[in-house]
Amino acid sequence: MDDKPLLSEKAEASEIWDSYLRTTSFGRNASFTVQEVPPVNQTAPTPQAIGHELQSYRQNLDEIEIRELLIDHIGHRCCWGSRPARTWKILAVEDCDVYVGTLDTFIEEREAKTQTVPLIGGNYNGKKHESDSEPELWQLDMRSQFPALFVPFKETKVPVPNSETVDKCIGCIGRGVTVCPTCNANREMMKCFVCFGRGFTAHEDRPNTFCGYCNGKGYLPCLNCDSRGFIKCQKCQGTGSLLTSKIAVVRWKTLTKRKVSATSGAGSVPEKVFHRAEGVELCNTQAYQCTPAYFADSYFLNKFSSEVISLRAEVPPSANVICERHTISIVPVTRVTMEDRGETFTFYIIGFGKEIYMKDYYPARFCWGLCPCLEWLRV
Repeated sequence: MDDKPLLSEKAEASEIWDSYLRTTSFGRNASFTVQEVPPVNQTAPTPQAIGHELQSYRQNLDEIEIRELLIDHIGHRCCWGSRPARTWKILAVEDCDVYVGTLDTFIEEREAKTQTVPLIGGNYNGKKHESDSEPELWQLDMRSQFPALFVPFKETKVPVPNSETVDKCIGCIGRGVTVCPTCNANREMMKCFVCFGRGFTAHEDRPNTFCGYCNGKGYLPCLNCDSRGFIKCQKCQGTGSLLTSKIAVVRWKTLTKRKVSATSGAGSVPEKVFHRAEGVELCNTQAYQCTPAYFADSYFLNKFSSEVISLRAEVPPSANVICERHTISIVPVTRVTMEDRGETFTFYIIGFGKEIYMKDYYPARFCWGLCPCLEWLRV
């Protein structure tokens, strides 16, 4: 289902913003009512309507379409032959009802992080007024950054107003420089490797000469500080002061819980296959805190909805629930069994996208997938 924007309708926008502002202005412990987030399609269809929908949207596949879907599926797999799909007899075609229940919990999580940077001219504005104080984390107005409801994930970072403080750098005690770790302020690094610290160079056939590499000093200047004995403090970049401020990290994300109820015919299919399949939506309820859907004269769907609601995701202590969405869908599944000379194999056609699922066995595999056989090979 497509994500709906927060301001989808003017009538609903004010109610959602009222709920959101209560969350951010009065703290995370504020109470809410279901009416604060407008529900969507809260009235569940009757069993007659459900039956009519299922009858209308059943796949109703004929033999030609089943074979075409299977041939297309195996055509994308190396070392699979198409003879069983083309020639084997279709022994049985049965419809399997699979119900998929989902509970999406859309939350907003806020976290404060502290960052410290060198105080450089222009990056500190100070307080405009002495009475200005640092706001609480949940008092920050994030309406301009608010995403569409039920987006999988979004993160943004904003500076917390009036949270900046200037402190003396403890690495250099506010001086901006530190003692050179190479020469330890002795202004020497090592003896000259040309004259070996003597300051002159000896010759056999002529008098000694001053060492031109060290200018007769016998030692080389420190390459790290040029023998000054001090280097610029790396922590404050020579400014002697550090600017500390708070950054609010705000995350919006959707916590999803799903439950699948499959008949015995589709019981061997992994649940994740049905999670991405397209089906018929029987109910879609959106509220601050969803309650089980109600289906008249359908004990199974009522119980199934309650079980989905009971799986509600655990919300982190630093997060706040914005709203929830509860849906129940039925995915059409067709189980097909093919036979030839007493040998059978089964596959499933799932959802309106008509995806083929085959657990493990197909009777025409070659080389066990270990060689790049010609794709046009058909047996």
